[in-house]
Amino acid sequence: QVQLVESGGGLVQAGGSLRLSCAASGRTFSSYAMGWFRQAPRKEREFVACISWSGGRTTYADSVKGRFTISRDNAKNTMYLQMNSLKPEDTAVYYCAATDYVARDNAKDYPYWGQGTQVTVSS
Repeated sequence: QVQLVESGGGLVQAGGSLRLSCAASGRTFSSYAMGWFRQAPRKEREFVACISWSGGRTTYADSVKGRFTISRDNAKNTMYLQMNSLKPEDTAVYYCAATDYVARDNAKDYPYWGQGTQVTVSS
C-alpha cells in the first residue's frame, strides 16, 4: 500500500503559476501509475492528468492541455503538477492518486488517494 501527501497549493492570480507535489511512502513508488484529479465546490471530481509508472506516457484533460505538465521523479518518490497560465476555473481541491494498473482518466481506477491541496485562482 502507498500513502500520498500533496503540497504546493495556494492562492494565485489569474495567469500565474503553481507547482503541486505529491510525496509517496510505503510500497515502491515506481510500481504505481499516478494521476491528478480536482474537485471544485458543488462539482464532481474530475480528471486532470495521469502518468505511467516510468513517466514515459502522459495524458491530460482537454481543459488543461498546453498549460499543465505532469511529471514524476521515482528516485524522490514524488510526482509533480506544474500549472501555468492559471484561470479562475482551475480553482479546486487537487488530489493525487495511485493505481497498481494502467494510468487512466477514471477516478474509480485509483484505490489510493491523498488528502488534497487547495488551489485558488483569483481574477
